[in-house]
Amino acid sequence: MFKPGDGQSCGRPAKEVNPVAFPAAFIDELIARNPIDEVVGQYVQLKRSGSNYFGLCPFHGEKTASFSVAPNKQMYYCFGCHKGGGVINFIMEIEGLSYPDAVRFLAKRVNLEVPEDEQYQSQYKEQERLWNLCRDAAKYYHEMLKSDAGKEARAYLVKRGMDWPTVVKFGIGYAPDDFHAILPAMQRLGYSREELIAANLAAVSQKNPQNVYDRFRNRIMFPQIDLRGSVIGFAGRALDKDAKAKYINPTETLVFSKRKFLYAMNLAKKSKRPYIILCEGPMDAIACHQFGFDCAVASQGTALTEEQVNLISKYTDQVIMTYDNDSAGQNATQRAISMFSKAGVRVKILQLHDAKDADEFLHKFGADPFEVLIQGSENQADYRLLSLQSQYDLQRDDQRVEFSQKAAELICTFSNAVEREIYADRAAAAAGISKEAMLLEINKAYKKRINREKRQQEKRDLAPAAAMQPKERGMHYNNIRSASAEENVIAQILIEPVLLEQAAGLTGEMFSSPLLGRAFDALQARYRSGLTVSIAVLEGFSQAELAHLSAIIQGKERTAGEEAFRDCVNLIREEHMKRSQTDTAESLVSLQEFLKKKKGYGGK
Repeated sequence: MFKPGDGQSCGRPAKEVNPVAFPAAFIDELIARNPIDEVVGQYVQLKRSGSNYFGLCPFHGEKTASFSVAPNKQMYYCFGCHKGGGVINFIMEIEGLSYPDAVRFLAKRVNLEVPEDEQYQSQYKEQERLWNLCRDAAKYYHEMLKSDAGKEARAYLVKRGMDWPTVVKFGIGYAPDDFHAILPAMQRLGYSREELIAANLAAVSQKNPQNVYDRFRNRIMFPQIDLRGSVIGFAGRALDKDAKAKYINPTETLVFSKRKFLYAMNLAKKSKRPYIILCEGPMDAIACHQFGFDCAVASQGTALTEEQVNLISKYTDQVIMTYDNDSAGQNATQRAISMFSKAGVRVKILQLHDAKDADEFLHKFGADPFEVLIQGSENQADYRLLSLQSQYDLQRDDQRVEFSQKAAELICTFSNAVEREIYADRAAAAAGISKEAMLLEINKAYKKRINREKRQQEKRDLAPAAAMQPKERGMHYNNIRSASAEENVIAQILIEPVLLEQAAGLTGEMFSSPLLGRAFDALQARYRSGLTVSIAVLEGFSQAELAHLSAIIQGKERTAGEEAFRDCVNLIREEHMKRSQTDTAESLVSLQEFLKKKKGYGGK
């Protein structure tokens, strides 16, 4: 019998700011028991380099490791996407949890009891309810498939060539042709109407808000199972030919995020094959698994997301795409090639003949011909050049000229000179021109691209003030001179907190940056209380703010010395005094103008 696991992953975006203040001593203990390199190491393959660890960032696609973990600072930072923070912040990002739930997640990891907080209404219990509800709903749908009510559904699956072990493996079920089937079944297990609506298993009637009915009716049900084995949602394929929607795909809930989910990834991640087969729909992925290709996943549509690409890149550096051959599938393939390339994943394209998709091909021809196609699949360069070629009538001179120029622009982006040489030959043959002429076009396009990138880099290099600005507009520095000193002060006290003894009288109000001022006050308060001074334990800061604070202390492995620290403190005071004097002068001028008008002096 189908029994999904009891995982704890969720897809809801993490809340930005911590609404709960846990006892500081408890947070210190939590951080101490959860070394950041151990926690991050469960998600990212890390390699030690000096005192830090490096790996591929789990938050964006990249070819070279720019994600760093500093155990001595209890923080992480990515030089590519600029995300950073402490271990709690990391769990918020990677698991999509709110701050309180990330704290509970880490506490559970090390069997640490969380202090009760009467004001805290955790989302976690609500998420647990939805995970349990989805699991029980999956069991119910699977039982319905085996029952007399599922006779037609079973016949449909047999017709599609699906065997029973595959049905069980994927937990496939059947939603009865009834407006009130799942509702009473789940209510008998103790779930409320509101929970069924929150899980998108039920819907509210627009005509009568009191009427709640089953969202899925007379449909083959495909549980959406996450990497940990938890059912987090459902997709339903209509059995009724007259149904308005052939497929009802899962929608966003507290536990499901379409952008981060790939169908069958929970199975494909265990495959020993050196590649992942990316399909468009669940039936294609299921067919692949049934015929022995256990590395297949489905994006459930052509709109591949960056999060899905990053997920794939964690498990392989090669993808074989089997999107449909229609125009939408071809356009999606072109977009996906670019996304995978940025993530350092090689792409091959499976060209299916005499079949519209992988499901049809496998049931029509079998596993061996499919394996032959995989072994002979085109690499992305072949595919892109042939796709470009198909857009032009190369019997016409003007079209040959345009094709040659576009081919040159494409080939000049290829990673090495040998690859450019090979495809120059093919493009020249297609255009009916000499290889020398094509190479001239490619070199010209290559120089244009390099010069353009160089100008963009020079523009960035010539704007150090702009480069220093935080990524978020809400944290913009109004006084770069003061902010530079403030950053140094924050960075140095995080490395050596005792330096706070040299900052007597300095307060966050004197900082030109409200963010840095708040951070200084928070760190100083912890130092005075004898608590850990680290960004990993800061509360009340958003994800973006913690990432910026992490960026500030990157590269500063040692303090600049007491004298340099005092210079920064004095500069902050000096700039604060200037602002105060300016504010006072402006206030006096404003008061003078007001009194003049009040006494009737001055012009209108």
